[in-house]
Amino acid sequence: MVPKPALSKLPIKLATSGFYRGFSVDVTVVSKIIISALVVWAIFWPVKAGKVLGDWNTLILENFAAWYIWVVALFVIVCIGLAMWPAAGRLNLGQPGEKPEFSNFSWFSMMFSAGIGVGMLTWAVAEPVTHFANNPEVIKGLTTGSTADNVRMAYKWSFLHWGLSAWACYAIAGLSMAFFSYRRALPLTIRSSLTPLFGKSLSGPLGHFIDIVAVVATILGVAQTLGFGVEQFVAGLTRIGISGLVNTEGAATTFGIIVAIVIIMGASTLSALSGVGKGIKWLSNINMFLSIILLGFFIIFGATFFGGSAMLLGIWDYIIALPQMSFNVWTTDGVANSEEFLLTQWQGWWPVFYWAWWIAFAPFVGMFLARISRGRTIREFVLGAMFVPSLMCFVWFAWAGGTAIDLELNGGANGVIFDAANGDKIFAMTEFMLAPISEWLAWGVALLIVVLLMTFLITSADSAVLIVNTINAGGDEGPKARPHILFWGVALGLVVAGLLISGGTSAIKMAMVIGALPFSIVLVLMSFSLVMAIYFDGHREAAGVQTTFASKKNTTTE
Repeated sequence: MVPKPALSKLPIKLATSGFYRGFSVDVTVVSKIIISALVVWAIFWPVKAGKVLGDWNTLILENFAAWYIWVVALFVIVCIGLAMWPAAGRLNLGQPGEKPEFSNFSWFSMMFSAGIGVGMLTWAVAEPVTHFANNPEVIKGLTTGSTADNVRMAYKWSFLHWGLSAWACYAIAGLSMAFFSYRRALPLTIRSSLTPLFGKSLSGPLGHFIDIVAVVATILGVAQTLGFGVEQFVAGLTRIGISGLVNTEGAATTFGIIVAIVIIMGASTLSALSGVGKGIKWLSNINMFLSIILLGFFIIFGATFFGGSAMLLGIWDYIIALPQMSFNVWTTDGVANSEEFLLTQWQGWWPVFYWAWWIAFAPFVGMFLARISRGRTIREFVLGAMFVPSLMCFVWFAWAGGTAIDLELNGGANGVIFDAANGDKIFAMTEFMLAPISEWLAWGVALLIVVLLMTFLITSADSAVLIVNTINAGGDEGPKARPHILFWGVALGLVVAGLLISGGTSAIKMAMVIGALPFSIVLVLMSFSLVMAIYFDGHREAAGVQTTFASKKNTTTE
C-alpha cells in the first residue's frame, strides 16, 4: 500500500485590512487580552495577585512535580535518539541540498544570546555558590555544606539545571517547527508541529488555542529571564556609581525597576524593528565577543586550576548521575523539616522550577532556533543546540562560580561574595579581586558586565517580541507592523514591572510555573508528532512519495 503524501497546506485565517492586517485576529486579540489582564491584576491588586499566584503555584508543585521531571527526561531521550537515528539525523531542515543562512559563529552567538546567555551573568556565580551551601547530598548528610567536600556536588546539580535537559526543551520545539515549516512548507508556528496528530483541524479553534498557549508561555518565560536580569542590571548600575536605585537592604526600588525596564525595553524594541538579520545578529555577535573577554578574565586571573578541576570532575559526576537525577522524584512524608520534606522542597525550588522555566521559554527559543537553523541537518542541530551550549554553560559555571568558591574557601573573601544578593554576587566577586589593585580597574570590569548584561537582555527581549508577532501572524516571518512590535515590547516590560512590584522575582516564578504547565503538554505532543513524521517519511521515501515541499503561502484572508 502506497503511503499518503504528507500534509503540506495548513491555512490560517489572517486579516487583510485594518489594524490587524496580516495577523490572526483570533490569536492576537485573545493573547493581548490575557497578558493585559495579567498586567492590570498584578499592578492594581498586587497583594491579591501574589496570594492567588502562590496558591496555584503550591498546587502545581504538589501535584505536577513528577510530570515536569519526567517530561524533560523524555525530551533529552528524544533529541539524542533523533541524532543517533541514521534516517533522522541526516535529514536537512530545509530543501534537499539547502545551505545554512548564518555562519557557525553567528549561529552559536544568536543561539547562546537568546537562549541562555543572560542567565550566565546571574547564575554562573550564584548557583554553584548556593549549591555549595546546600544540595540533596547535604540534606542527606553525605557531604557538609560550604566545605571542600561539597564542591563536586555543587557542580553536579548546577550542570543538571543548565545542561542537556534545558537545551533539550528548546531543541524539541526548534526541531519540530523547522522540520514542518522548512520541509513541509507549513507555517512557522507551534500548531504546524502537531499536524501528524490533528491534521487540518489545526486551521481552526484548536490551532488558535495552541498558539495562544505558546504566546502566553513565551511572555511569562521571557519575563522570568528579564526579571532576574533587571534586578542584576540595577545592582550593576549601583556598582558603577548610579545611586537611588536600591533600598537600604540592597534590593531594587520601584524607581530602579522602572529605570532598568525603560532602558532595556526601549533598546530592545528598536532592535526588534530592524529584524533578525540586522540588529539581533549584530547584538549577538557583540555578546559573544564581550563574553569571551569576561570569561577569559576569570580563566586567567581567577581560580584557573580550581575552575578547570571543577569543570572536569563536575562533567564526570554529571554524566554518571544524569539518569538518576533525570528520573528521580522525591515525595514528602508530611513531617516539617524531615529529610523527605526537605528533599521534596529542594526539588520544587530547583529542578521543578527550572524545568518549568525552560518549558515556558521553549516556544520562544525554539522558534528562534528554527529561524536561524534552516539548511542544517537534524544531527547538526542537536549537536549545535544541545551539546555546544551546554558545554559553554559548564565552562562559565566552572570558572566564574569556581573563582567565587575558591575566594571564599582559600582567598579570604570572608562572606563578601556569599552574602551578596544573587544578582550582585558577580559584582561583589570582581570588586573583591580587583579593588586592592585598582579601583578604576574594578569599576571598568563592573561596567563591562553591565554592558554585557544589557546587550543580553536586549537580545532576549527583542527576539521574544519578534517571535510573538510571528506566531500571531500565522507563522509569517516577514516584516511586522510597527504598532504590534511596540505593543508587545511595552506589554513585556509591564509584565516584568508589574510582577516585580507585586511580589518580586517570586511572583514572576509563580506565574511562569503556572503558565508553563499547559505548554508542557503541547511540547510532549510535539515530540511524538516529530518522531511520527520522520518515521512515516521514511516509508514515503521508500515508496517514491514526495516528502519535501517548496514554501508557499499557507494563509487565508478574512
